[in-house]
Amino acid sequence: MIFKKKLLAASFTLTGAIIGAGILGLPYVFSKSGYLLGFSWLIFLGIIMTYIYLCLGEVTLRTKEFKQLPGLAKKYLGKKSQIIMLFAVLFGMYSALTAYLIGEGESLSQLITGNTSNAIYFSIGFWAIMSLILKEGMRGLKKVETWGVLAIITLLIIITMTHFPQIEFQNLKTINNSNWFIPFGVILFALMGFPSIPEIRLMIKGSEKKFKLIIFVGVLIPMIAYALFSYIFVGVLGTNIAEVATLGFGKLVTLLGIFTMLTSYFVLSFSMKDLYKFDLNFSKTKRFFLVTLLPIIIYLILYFLDKLSFITILGIGGIISGGIAGILILFISLNAKKKGNRKPEYEMPINLPIIILISLIFAIGVIIKLV
Repeated sequence: MIFKKKLLAASFTLTGAIIGAGILGLPYVFSKSGYLLGFSWLIFLGIIMTYIYLCLGEVTLRTKEFKQLPGLAKKYLGKKSQIIMLFAVLFGMYSALTAYLIGEGESLSQLITGNTSNAIYFSIGFWAIMSLILKEGMRGLKKVETWGVLAIITLLIIITMTHFPQIEFQNLKTINNSNWFIPFGVILFALMGFPSIPEIRLMIKGSEKKFKLIIFVGVLIPMIAYALFSYIFVGVLGTNIAEVATLGFGKLVTLLGIFTMLTSYFVLSFSMKDLYKFDLNFSKTKRFFLVTLLPIIIYLILYFLDKLSFITILGIGGIISGGIAGILILFISLNAKKKGNRKPEYEMPINLPIIILISLIFAIGVIIKLV
């Protein structure tokens, strides 16, 4: 077999890290721009992000010691780049965890009570349960990733078979040029999962030659899932889609949303712990505050300020975190070819013109989003 069980689990770890709150925001932004335009952005950004993932994979293969992204930035670019990378990674992580708390709260409230008016209580309840499960020494629970991804795929197939006859194909032909850029940030967020690459590098020790294939599969699955998921929602509902898309599509679909965010919450939390432990050497007490308490504090602050906008958090988090981290990863990859202390199992072509081109794309995204 091309894929052994361990390697499939590694791909699912990347898939699970990527598929999170972002998938729930895609149908909304696809409906605003038009499905065809949103799909085009998905393919375009998917190619760019896959290239960056592969470059990052090569960097981890060139590095003997384990390091998360800020550690790699310091090793290959210096202290200032480590600080910038740390900001980018943490901004993305906390944006994601906040989005998960919003999405889980609204989804659980909708599933259990039939409305979202009690979302804050379910968000706090979800956070409390995750805090108990994600304590030190329970890393084995990351195995939930494989089962979570399988559940997501199964539910997506059921949803497609169930609702395909209801699709109005006219809904898929509309293009709104005035909203052509709206999907950019949310798609970028939905494709983010960089911190999982160093984690996967540890998982596949002894099978490094398959790392490139693992990354391809791990990114391809989310892209197919996103395209299909948005196709069904826009085709059936047209422009009548909530920001958290699953809320208005029945209990089964709401359950899909809960699974996607739960699995990503696991991987992201463990990656964050490793970042604070291995890269920053923080104490267990500091890690507990930063990984466990700070996300709920951010959520509550935004709640009381009436700023809990699911789509806004996804868009800003994707553009700022994804853009900055992506650009830095490319520069890290360029320098790792000269300074790496291990021969990699595969190599990616990279040069300054490629970095400048991708950087311009991300920079334009940041400028337009801020404007």
